[in-house]
Amino acid sequence: MLHRMATFNRAEVVDKNFLKLIDRWDEPPVAPRDVSETVTPTTSMTGEELVALFESQIVSRHLDLIARALRVHNASFYTIGSSGHEGNALVGRLTRASDPAMLHYRSGAFMAERTKQPPASDFIYETILSLAASADDPVSGGRHKVWGSRAHWVMPQTSTIASHLPKAVGAAIALGRVRRTGVQMDVPPDGIVVCTFGDASLNHSTAVGALNAARWSAFQKIPTPILFVCEDNGTGISVRTPPAWVDTIKRHDPEKRYFDADGLDIVEGYDRVKAAIACCRKSRMPVFLHLRVVRLLGHAGTDLEAAYRTMSDITETEARDPLLQTARRVIRHGFMTLTQVRELYEGVRKRVQAAAEKAIKRPRLASAAQVVKALAPFDEDVVNTEARRTVDAELRVTAFGGEDKLPEAQGKRTLSVNLNSALYDLMVKHPETFVFGEDVAQKGGVYYVTAGLHRQFKSTRVFNTLLDEQTILGMAQGIGLVGGLPLPEIQYLAYFHNACDQLRGEACSTQFFSNDQFRNPMVVRIASLGYQKGFGGHFHNDNSITALRDIPGLVVACPSRGDDAAMMLRTCVAMAKACGRVVAFLEPIALYKTKDLHEEGDEAWSFEYPHPKQTIPFGMGRVYFEGATDLAIITYGNGVPMALRAAKTLREEHGIHARIVDLRWLSPLNESFIATQASSCDAVLVLDEGRRSGGVGEAIITAMVERCERMPRVKRVTGVDTYIPLGPAANLVLPQEADVIEAATALCGRKRVAAMT
Repeated sequence: MLHRMATFNRAEVVDKNFLKLIDRWDEPPVAPRDVSETVTPTTSMTGEELVALFESQIVSRHLDLIARALRVHNASFYTIGSSGHEGNALVGRLTRASDPAMLHYRSGAFMAERTKQPPASDFIYETILSLAASADDPVSGGRHKVWGSRAHWVMPQTSTIASHLPKAVGAAIALGRVRRTGVQMDVPPDGIVVCTFGDASLNHSTAVGALNAARWSAFQKIPTPILFVCEDNGTGISVRTPPAWVDTIKRHDPEKRYFDADGLDIVEGYDRVKAAIACCRKSRMPVFLHLRVVRLLGHAGTDLEAAYRTMSDITETEARDPLLQTARRVIRHGFMTLTQVRELYEGVRKRVQAAAEKAIKRPRLASAAQVVKALAPFDEDVVNTEARRTVDAELRVTAFGGEDKLPEAQGKRTLSVNLNSALYDLMVKHPETFVFGEDVAQKGGVYYVTAGLHRQFKSTRVFNTLLDEQTILGMAQGIGLVGGLPLPEIQYLAYFHNACDQLRGEACSTQFFSNDQFRNPMVVRIASLGYQKGFGGHFHNDNSITALRDIPGLVVACPSRGDDAAMMLRTCVAMAKACGRVVAFLEPIALYKTKDLHEEGDEAWSFEYPHPKQTIPFGMGRVYFEGATDLAIITYGNGVPMALRAAKTLREEHGIHARIVDLRWLSPLNESFIATQASSCDAVLVLDEGRRSGGVGEAIITAMVERCERMPRVKRVTGVDTYIPLGPAANLVLPQEADVIEAATALCGRKRVAAMT
C-alpha cells in the first residue's frame, strides 16, 4: 500500500482537516431529505446535483493527494493540483460535453464533472496514468500531464501563462464563420467555448490581447460565444493579486457581461454560474465569470509556501477549504449523514489508491520514436494525392470570371500574381478555407497578394482582423480546431516574432500533447526576408527565421519564384488538411514583383501559372545547371536569383561552372538531397541571407558533415549578426552578388587558374 505523506506536509494537514470536521461534528442530526428537492428556497440546485458535485470535488482532491504521495516514490511526475479550486466543478456540470473547453491546469473538479457526461470514461484511472507519464494515458500518450478528452471536447494544452486564450477566442468566433460555409461540426449551433485561467494569468499580455480581441469582435456585433472563467485565488505562485483587482478591471467592461460567483460555496455559486452560461449561450457574446476560490497546498509539490506566507495565513486559507463548506451543506440540508460523508470520502480514497497501484505499473514511453510519433504525422501518398486533386472545371471558370481569365492562360507572371491565383484556386477547391489578417480583405494585403479574394469569397471567408499577431494566430487555431482550414497572413516576418509562442507553445504542440486526437491545421503566409527597397528598416526587412526552424513539428517553406510558390502552396495546404500540419510559408517580399533576372526586360524571373494538378512534393528542391561539378551554391529565397546571376559571371569570367541548389523547404531540411548535391561537386558555397549565427547555413553544413561520404571544400556567405538598417546601408549587412563571386573564386582558386591558362 502506498505510504502516507509526512505530517509536516500541508497535504496531510488538509486531508486531516476534512476528517476532523466529520469526527468533531456536534450539530444535531437533520431529517433526511429527498435529493430531488432544491437545496434551499433561493437556489435551483437540487440535492442530487449537490451530492454529485461533492463527489467530483472529493475525486479531484484525492487525485491531488495521490499525486504527491506517488511523487515521493518517483511514480508521479506532476504535482500542480486543483485543491481550493474545486468550485469549478460547477462549470463542468453546467456546460455541455459539446462545448469546447480550454482549461487552466487547476481544473480537476471540472474534468471530474465533464467526464460524467456521455460517453463514460474512467476519469480517476486515466488521470493517474497521466500523472505517471504512462504510454497508456488516453490523453497525451504519456507525453505530459494535461487535462483533455476528445470525447468531451476538452483540448489538451500546457498553457501556464494564458497562451490558450487567443485560440479560445478564435474558436468562439470561428463557430459561426465555419458553420456558414456548410462544414459539418460536432459543436451544436448554440455551443459556447469555455476558457478558464487564473487571476495572475489575467495580467499577461497574451490574456490582455485575447480579452481585447473578444471585446473588439463584440463591439462589432460579431458572435463571440466565449465564457471566460477567471478562477481568482488571489495568488500567482508567490505574488499576491491586489485585493479587488479582477473585479475592478472587469466588472465595468461594456462589451462583456460580468458575473461573479462563489467558488467556495457551490450552493451560493450555482445559480450565478448557471446564469453566466445561459447568458453566453443566448447572447452569443463574451461573458466574464469571476469565480472566487482559494489555493491550497501551494503552487505545486515543490513549492514551500512558508517561505512567502505566514503560518496563520496558510491555516486561515485552509479553513476556507471548499470541501469543508460542501460537506457542511450536504449534512445541514439533510442530503447526507456524517457516516455517508465519511464513507464517500474514504471510498474515493480507496478507488484512487487502487487505480494508482494499477496505473504506476503500466509501461511508459520507451523510445524517441514513440515520443515524436504524434508530433508531425505525414503520409506522403495521401498528401500528394490531395495536393493534385482538382475541382470541376466550371467552378474554376466561374471563380476567375471566364475561360480567358484562367491564370494558366495569362502567360508569364510574377511571384505575387501567381500566389494570388493559387489562393483563388485553393479557396475554390476547399470551401472550408479562410483567408484573414491585417488589411487582407478590401485592400488585398500590403502587397496585394490577396487582391480580389474578398470580392469573390465575401466577408465570411476573407476578412480583416485587428492589428495583433497573437489574435491572428489564435484565430487560425480556433478555425482549425472546429473544422476549418485557415490561411492567415502575417504582414511581416518581424511581426511574427511578437506572437511566436502561438505556434511554438500552442499550435505545433496540439498533436503532440493530444496524441494526434486534436489538430489545428493551418498555413501561415508571412511576407519575409530582406532586400526590400523603398520601405525597409528592421520591421520590414527581417532575415531571421531561426525561431521558426526551432519549433518542433513546424514546416517552413520558402519559394523563390512564382510557379514554385503556387505548387508549394498546394502541397502545404494538402499537408494541413490531410495531416493536420502547421506550416509557415515564407514569401520573399523583394521577389513579389520581380520580373527580370539578368537585365531589364528579360522577364527571366516571370513564370507561367502551373496547372492545378502540378505540385512540388514536400522536401523536394530545385537544381539549376545540374551537370556542373566545380561548385554547388546551396541557397533559398532571395539567394536563388542572386546565385543565378553570380553563376553567369563565374562561368563567363572565371571559367567556374556552378550548379544552383534551391532548397525550397527550410524545415525540416532534406538532408539527403543536400548531401547528394554537395557530394557531386568539388566545392560548396552556402548562400544564406539569414544571420551568420543561428541561420539555415549552419544546419546545411552540419548535414553535409554528417552525411557526405566525401566532404567538399565549404564556405559560407551570410548576413551579418545585426538588425537590418534603413536605406542603402541594408546592403552592407546582407549578402551581395559581389560577395558570392568573391567567395566562389576563393573556393575554386585552382579551377579558376586552370581555366584561365
